[in-house]
Formats: sequence, structure tokens, C-alpha cells
Amino acid sequence: MGKGGGCVPSKARVAVSRETSHSVPIPVEGSSPSSIEAPMVRGNTAKLRIFIVFYSMYGHVEGLARRMKVGVDGVDGVEGVLFRVPETVPLEVLEQMKSVPRKEHDNITVITPEMLAEADGFLFGFPTRYGCMAAQMKAFFDSTGFLWREQTLAGKPAGFFVSTGTQGGGQETTAWTAITQLVHHGMLFVPIGYTFGAGMFKMEEIRGGSPYGAGVYAGDGTRLPSEMELAIAEYQGKYMAGVVNKLMRSV
Repeated sequence: MGKGGGCVPSKARVAVSRETSHSVPIPVEGSSPSSIEAPMVRGNTAKLRIFIVFYSMYGHVEGLARRMKVGVDGVDGVEGVLFRVPETVPLEVLEQMKSVPRKEHDNITVITPEMLAEADGFLFGFPTRYGCMAAQMKAFFDSTGFLWREQTLAGKPAGFFVSTGTQGGGQETTAWTAITQLVHHGMLFVPIGYTFGAGMFKMEEIRGGSPYGAGVYAGDGTRLPSEMELAIAEYQGKYMAGVVNKLMRSV
């Protein structure tokens, strides 16, 4: 069965601890509890890391990601690290789509699946394609099968932020349909709900974002994120940092 089939490997699984990539046995039926080593966790003085992993074709999602990092970094003991997923579209096609790689990308590392094990939490950002995540982000998730087999990411919190071209283009469904990726990894989905407060209820201006997470409307590609959209993104970063802090410091 494929890696997304939901089957459980017959062999004993191995999990990667939150502190390092050292493996820790997961109890299986018939095993003795005394033979299971306790996982290592970060000390209270080490900074927790939230990986902000995104794909952005025209820069809208990247704008949210950079503002989200501001929110994460504003919480003591937590830092946000920006990553972008590999591009799957040929350069000549990107040029025809008027999406040439930007110089701003130069200081953002292209993430590999192996690197995910080092994070304490995640914020994944992507544009929508017919109400679902863009193929580039899906391809990246599809490459994490070896992490799924070992349940390396199980128990780690994650949230989403998105970009759509129109108001009915999938601000909620894009995040909603992406939850399946977390479920198969055993990860914890962390929405922002309506915790942003009054800004979630304002009707005076067009804005992206939903209870699922921050969002931006791209329009024809020329519209930039509004200050309200960026504020929600910053808040989501701060909110996720608080959640990760509570989860990890309480272990």
C-alpha cells in the first residue's frame, strides 16, 4: 500500500526525539515498558524552533511568512526559521507565468524532508489550486514518506496560512483539505480560531484569513497583502509560538 494508505508498518516503529535525530523505540504489543528509553527533550534554556515552510509563486505567501516570523520571534524562548520548498515548475514555464525567481529568495534555504525532524513546530504556507494546496507543496509532503513510516513528526504542532486569487477561492478549504497531511503524520493541527479578536469580524475592508489561519487575496497577482492580513499573520506566529512553548516546556 502507498505511503498515504494509512496502514501501520508491521515492524517496530522508531520515533525521532524532539532534541536530536537519535531514535527512540515506540512501545509495541508485548514489549516490556522497562525496556523503553525515555525521549530526550530540549532544556528550558534552549530556544524552541518553529519552521515556517512555504511555497510562493508571486510573493504573497512569502509576505505572510516573513511577517509571521516577526510574531514567532516576539515570544521569549522561541525563534522562527524561514524555509521554502523546492520549485517543480521549469524556469521557462515560470517566465511565461511572469513568476521569475526573486532575489529575496536568496537568503531563504530550500528545505529537505530530513530537516523537518529538527523543528518543534511548523507553520506551512501555500497558495491554492482549485481549493487545495499548490502542487509544489503537495510534492514536498509526498516526499516525507520515510518520516511517516517512522512517525518522526507525530505529536508536533502545525498550522497553515494560504493565498487565494478570489474571495471564494479557498481561504478555508485550502487549509481544510491540507489537514490530511498532518493526520497521516500524527501531527497536531493548531488553528487560530477567532482568537485574533475584533479584527476577525470587521467587514469594512476586503481581507484574507479565517479561523484556520492567516490568508491573503492575490487578485490578478498585483495586489499586495494588506496591513490587516499581515497583522493576522504576525498574530498567528505569536499564537503558534505560545502553543509550542507550552507544549514543549511542560514535558
